[in-house]
Amino acid sequence: MIFSVWAPTAKSVELLWSEQRIPLQKGEAGHWQAEVAEAHAGDRYWYSVDGGQPLPDPRSRWQPDGVHGSSALVDPEELRSLHSSGFRPRPLREGVIYELHVGTFTPEGTYQAAQQKLSYLAGLGITHVELLPLATFPGKHGWGYDGVDWYAPQPSYGTPQDLARFVAACHEQGMAVLLDVVYNHFGPDGNYVGNFAPYFTSRVKTPWGDAINYDDHDSDGVRSFVIDNALMWLQDYGFDGLRLDAVHAIYSFEAVHVLEDLATAVRDLSVKLNKDLVLIAESDLNDPRLVQPPARGGYGLSAHWSDDFHHAIHRFFTGEAGGYYADFNGLNDIAAALRAGYVYRGQYSGYRRRRHGRDPKGVNSDQLVVFSQNHDQIGNRAQGERLSMLLQPAQLKAVAALILLSPFVPMLFQGEEWGAKTPFIYFTDHQDLELARLVTEGRTREFKAFSWQGEVPDPQSPESFIHSKLDWAELDEAAHADMLSWYRRLIGLRHEMLDHLSKRRAQVAFNEGARWLRFGVGDLLVVLNASEKARRVSMSTGNWDLVLSSAAEDVEVEKEMPGWGVRVFRRSGGHVSPSA
Repeated sequence: MIFSVWAPTAKSVELLWSEQRIPLQKGEAGHWQAEVAEAHAGDRYWYSVDGGQPLPDPRSRWQPDGVHGSSALVDPEELRSLHSSGFRPRPLREGVIYELHVGTFTPEGTYQAAQQKLSYLAGLGITHVELLPLATFPGKHGWGYDGVDWYAPQPSYGTPQDLARFVAACHEQGMAVLLDVVYNHFGPDGNYVGNFAPYFTSRVKTPWGDAINYDDHDSDGVRSFVIDNALMWLQDYGFDGLRLDAVHAIYSFEAVHVLEDLATAVRDLSVKLNKDLVLIAESDLNDPRLVQPPARGGYGLSAHWSDDFHHAIHRFFTGEAGGYYADFNGLNDIAAALRAGYVYRGQYSGYRRRRHGRDPKGVNSDQLVVFSQNHDQIGNRAQGERLSMLLQPAQLKAVAALILLSPFVPMLFQGEEWGAKTPFIYFTDHQDLELARLVTEGRTREFKAFSWQGEVPDPQSPESFIHSKLDWAELDEAAHADMLSWYRRLIGLRHEMLDHLSKRRAQVAFNEGARWLRFGVGDLLVVLNASEKARRVSMSTGNWDLVLSSAAEDVEVEKEMPGWGVRVFRRSGGHVSPSA
């Protein structure tokens, strides 16, 4: 077994293993190494830099005792043997993504428990399961965005082998698996990487402190650390893609951006594995360069999230106008989002007090991921309320139709499909009480721009975590079962009509005063009565067959549409014309 660690400025590095202190030899580019033939998977170890305190390995594959404990060896070949190399994920253009937090998805909060729900997800029509971050973070529960051991999966969810088996089980159900990774910062608690090498630079400050060093002195080693991490998840565990958290907070000013480097490495691995791997960015920049190829000045990522789509829908349906929602208003913005994915394409943003975004020319519809709910948009509310706590069932059905029948790649957040009533609260388990206090105070400040009322739940309270767990017993209730049926029908129709939805643009017509909207994509036409009152929404019905209605009694097209009603038509002749 070869032990290796990058510490370019260290004078000495020792391996602490089996009650021995073994000096490492310095090699090229500041990499220290030692071979220990007797070491095996499961063995515990530490490193000591310049005779200092025992430290976990920055590339530790397993932290069974948490972020402050010793590292443990893991055999990557064992992990690879647990998942099938023959699985081929469906292309992203065919995807319906399901965002899942392992700790709250089931009462047990483990990979093994989540595995028991996979047949349910496959039956719903999910094609890609997306896990919130797994890099080891402080304590036993958290969102995962304060991870510090990027190579080691969170121990409270199960072992590395359990994770590999979960991925394999998803593949057996025909579902790809995506992993949310955080390459814009390390968490503060248990963050020891700076003891080894210049992982941070003071040239740029972020909300989390010094930025990660992607372009300063010795940054090549940092880039390798990040890219190798991505390849590990994809190759050793069998993940089919990564969601890159908040890439607008990744500061890389060299000629080749770190995201371009990452995309190139992942494409090379795709060729090696004969498997399409995807990189999906979270970004609020409305910047098409994220997905444009390097030959056109882009980074070459597969897709990125569209926050505008969410904001336009949330603003219209809830009426909330605080914070960034102040920039959105009315059906006009929903129509813009349906047409292009972006609402802001270079015009002035009052919230930002500057111009925002650029024209998404050349961006395909399958390069944008859209949603009405996700972990951020729910959990970063004061009370963690879902849309199901803010809207009527008819409105929820309308929102679902806008997302699932849009030309873009839809994503659901766990429990959304049945209108779950459990919140998703921001929760942490920091052992450092001073840090916990600062986190609570920081969240309170964050809400000042919004008009939300009520006390912010204490992130450190176990109740915040427990209350965020899904209640699967809700599925036995008629209202939740009805909502689930609606989602299943929408997803089924999306799969059936995929050739008419993917890589197309929506043609949209609306009337702000009369509060109706229609959009057509291929041979599908969606009609929305965006009003509390029943009304007729005029359209030519001769060439259309009604295939779905959000109201069970709505079977005659000539009748008034109920308040917030949705009708979905399939073309029986002629062309899609939402302005008919």
